[in-house]
Amino acid sequence: MANPWPSEPDFRQISEEVRERLAPLLNLFPPYAGPAALGSVITLATLFSYKRFWKRIPNADAVPFNVLSKKRWIKGVVTSVGDGDNFRLYHTPGLFWRWPFKFRSVPTSNKELKDRTIHIRLAGADAPEAPHFGKPGQPYAKESLQWLRRTTLGKRVYCQLVRRDQYGRIVAVAHLPPRILPSSIFTGRSISLMMITDGWATTYDQAGAEYGKIGKEEFLRRETAARTARRGMWQSSGTWESPSAYKKRMDASIPPTIDKKADVEAQPDQQPDRRGLLSRLFGYKGK
Repeated sequence: MANPWPSEPDFRQISEEVRERLAPLLNLFPPYAGPAALGSVITLATLFSYKRFWKRIPNADAVPFNVLSKKRWIKGVVTSVGDGDNFRLYHTPGLFWRWPFKFRSVPTSNKELKDRTIHIRLAGADAPEAPHFGKPGQPYAKESLQWLRRTTLGKRVYCQLVRRDQYGRIVAVAHLPPRILPSSIFTGRSISLMMITDGWATTYDQAGAEYGKIGKEEFLRRETAARTARRGMWQSSGTWESPSAYKKRMDASIPPTIDKKADVEAQPDQQPDRRGLLSRLFGYKGK
């Protein structure tokens, strides 16, 4: 009687057949191809990790396009505040910037910081204009600058890089680190929103404005509340000119620049020196 159940396969015979069929393919690769491929994968992964998490961005010109297009977050320390709505950020990627494992440090001198900081423009906020290039500043520009210095100077800040503006600055959604929760998971308070809440900035509503996840409606709501409570620059009564309107008015009042080329051409014509070489050398002026 025949066995109704199939017999068990001979795995040794199968393995020999597989080995014979794969032999031409295996002969194409040297015996060290496996470790070499693994080493290449490890090297590429290390380079990617360094570029993504450890490589420092020195200044605004060096910010890669993909960082802006993907609106990635970076962290750093504010080294200077030059205006009411922008500051300089020293990028501090990776680890070892803080105690007890502080092996890397942020420079402090102007010479060391030259061309090594990112010029950040706060997204969503517009502070009173400070005096620039002979133009008078707006009221409360000094107080707005003092508020931003007190809030950010020398402190760690997380910035979501959004785009590059017409002045070469990087527009960023800036947050302070959370007080208790880990900053790798949670975001802290929005600096722009804090500034508007305290009454030292207005909501920036020009083309290309960015507000992050908070949204423009919340920015406008906080500004209205600050106006009603007369906080910050809203404490004085009277009409208020927005920073954007002020800049337009100042730009329109600048007198046209003098065309130096036209000014030179308007001067009396000067006759070319037609004397010979010997006459010019020995000072003979001729008739």
